[in-house]
Amino acid sequence: MSLLTSTSAFTDLPRLIAAGVVRYGLILALVAVSAIFSAATPTFLTLANLQSILVNNFTLLAIVSIAMTFAVSSGGIDLSVGTAMDFASFAFVSLVLAGQPVAIAALAGLAAGALVGAFNALLISGIGVSPFLATLGTLFIGRSVQQLLTNGGNPVYLPPSGVPEAFRFLGHGTIAGLPVPLAAAILIIAAAAVVFARTRFGRVILSIGIQPAVVRYSGIGTSTHIAATFVIVGLIAAVAGLILTATVTVYIPSSGNAFLLNAIGATFIGTTLSPFGRPNVGGTVLGVLLLSIVANGLLLTDLNFYWQQVGTGTLIFAVLALSFINRKAAGYA
Repeated sequence: MSLLTSTSAFTDLPRLIAAGVVRYGLILALVAVSAIFSAATPTFLTLANLQSILVNNFTLLAIVSIAMTFAVSSGGIDLSVGTAMDFASFAFVSLVLAGQPVAIAALAGLAAGALVGAFNALLISGIGVSPFLATLGTLFIGRSVQQLLTNGGNPVYLPPSGVPEAFRFLGHGTIAGLPVPLAAAILIIAAAAVVFARTRFGRVILSIGIQPAVVRYSGIGTSTHIAATFVIVGLIAAVAGLILTATVTVYIPSSGNAFLLNAIGATFIGTTLSPFGRPNVGGTVLGVLLLSIVANGLLLTDLNFYWQQVGTGTLIFAVLALSFINRKAAGYA
């Protein structure tokens, strides 16, 4: 090897390292955070705790974050995913309490979530309201409607003696050894991956998120695709609402909003897995896993709840900021 070649390779080394951090920074963050908590508490790497992370921390957030990934991929955002969860939960519980079969109640819950998505679709594609403002309005309207339906926000409980077996199975049953909620999350993740990687609809949505004008000038109905996307978002969020209700056997007004900020965080953390900063299913899943590990690890270290929120927010900021800096240094931004 000549001296010139050696010098060139040495000069390119920082650029190659920066590109590697851009591409694999999220994975490195996962490894680093896991190592820190493993050293901080001996119970972190136990089988019981790892199962707890997947079932209690990962599952519902993963479903909601996949819904958010659809919205962000189309160039928008959905602040009403929690509202879709809540409406689905309310419809589900109400019909089960009324003595309707669990299957009928579940379908009604899914329809309620899809209805929230359809309302957003009408505002965004039909009227032309921006996704941020449209879904923010839906969030506020949904919160008020829930207060009215529950006499000021009273929870709706299912009596322990009256919980149908099918309802209990949805929240606590197993399929092939997997908890039903986790199996549902895996199925939704796989379906979303196929949609984005293998279908025309998924490719169009990604294209709209990158260059909407080009897609529109190509003769593709952007409004129709965006409308369908927000209905899908509402439907996926509704699945999370059904699972949440079946797990805790109670509907608590506005409880779905607890997942909103973390879902946004996981989705945007996931963009760091793409060299171009685009939403992607794999990145979102790793983002959810990172936030789940952090939430679990901070809980095991007995930190105050508010410090846990500070830690999560700081991590999100650090991952996104470092990725942007390194992406710019590597020439991707």
